[in-house]
Amino acid sequence: MHNAGPSFVEWLRELVARGPSSAYPILGQTDLEPEAPARLCADQMVCGGLEPPSTVLVERFVETQHLPSPKLLSRVADAIKGVGGFTLIGDQDKARLHIRDAAVAVEHGRSGHVIVVTGGPGTGKTAIAARVLGDLCLRDGANPRLLTPSGALTKQLSRAVGATARGLITNIAKGIPGGLSESSIVLIDEAHRLHTATKRRATEFSDILLRLAERTGAIVLFLDERQIIRPSEGTTLEELRRIAEHLNQAFTHIDLTAQFRCAGSQAYLRWIDDLFAQEGSPSLWLGEDYDLTLAESPLDLETWTNAHIARGSSARIAAGFCWPWNSPTKPPLLPEVAITWGDSGGNEQTWKLPWNSRAGEVIGDEAEIPGRPYWATDTGGHRQVGCIYTAQGFEYDYGAVIIGEDLVRTPSGWMARPSKSHDREVNHLMPEKYLFYALNTYRVLATRGTKGTRLYSTDPYTQRFLRTLLPGA
Repeated sequence: MHNAGPSFVEWLRELVARGPSSAYPILGQTDLEPEAPARLCADQMVCGGLEPPSTVLVERFVETQHLPSPKLLSRVADAIKGVGGFTLIGDQDKARLHIRDAAVAVEHGRSGHVIVVTGGPGTGKTAIAARVLGDLCLRDGANPRLLTPSGALTKQLSRAVGATARGLITNIAKGIPGGLSESSIVLIDEAHRLHTATKRRATEFSDILLRLAERTGAIVLFLDERQIIRPSEGTTLEELRRIAEHLNQAFTHIDLTAQFRCAGSQAYLRWIDDLFAQEGSPSLWLGEDYDLTLAESPLDLETWTNAHIARGSSARIAAGFCWPWNSPTKPPLLPEVAITWGDSGGNEQTWKLPWNSRAGEVIGDEAEIPGRPYWATDTGGHRQVGCIYTAQGFEYDYGAVIIGEDLVRTPSGWMARPSKSHDREVNHLMPEKYLFYALNTYRVLATRGTKGTRLYSTDPYTQRFLRTLLPGA
């Protein structure tokens, strides 16, 4: 106990002097002087007679390949097969076969491969990553990992697959996991969220990506560049291609074109891409294969989501980070998302809901307040407003989106107002820089709903602009 004074240590020694604990030394502040000889410290810790292992034994230990047991891997593979959401079709299965070919090459000693799977919202990137993990678990000498920079997605995947996958599915934001080898194939979902900003790099390339590519047989990254929402993020297809060239490794790019979210409506995704494009010219929405319109108030959004919940569907309200977020981790949550508007009769109305919980786990069944990682999926999540960090990577049947005053439409196009954001990750940026992240953020929020979306802006001019694009509103 390096901070314990002499009197306290002596008192403890007297307490245990006549019991079984007397065989174990109690060391305090004065016993652990930094300049004390190593042999003296060893004697005080009753290990003076021990000798260090030989250099040969140390090297043998360091070079040992630590692999998950075959029984564990088999259980993980079975668990993944049992999750219906991880079934693959079309382009998804083709991507799976490309990755399988890389696994075969690694097994034959041809390691060094960077595979990038790109695709927009709903193309099944997460489903492919999970299913491929199950495939890899069944291969001889398997030592795979599924990593994601999203804590919420890591917890959701781990829950879906079960406790047996602990250690195989991990959060890369906590660092590169141990036990990787040249036989390892590492899958990185949501790779666009990796913290790889150029200001943090010692070289041209992201340190964490270089280390993974050098240490493993193959890395497979699932990427959507239009989901980069922070200055600290920024992994791109071109950078990954250059990393492969730098390391003289094989490079494969697989682009997923078919999407299965938003009712499979390519028209809706193109419309949203145009709407939230910096230089885009959004057009009138004429699609009939997706439920889209404009809400006249936040109260309409809440009524709409509650109606879908009552019918047994999943529905959520998400918003830009334009309100304070000071709620404690334990309930009651504060109704901090507060919006005032004028109704058709000219009366001022105010609507309020809390943000999703900050807690990492479920914090009470009775309150029906899911923890932050489970806001998008668990009971009660529709009673809180989600943000980009709890919505990204997930989907629900119906999504309501509140566009805050950090992104407003003007006669000359979109204008960013970072001062209206409460997100310290981005609100210090210049408006022209913030615009890129704001447009990406609202694009992500508007592509979470698989069956329908409602849009609403707190800015009157932006609301009128949206009404010209959505004649059914």
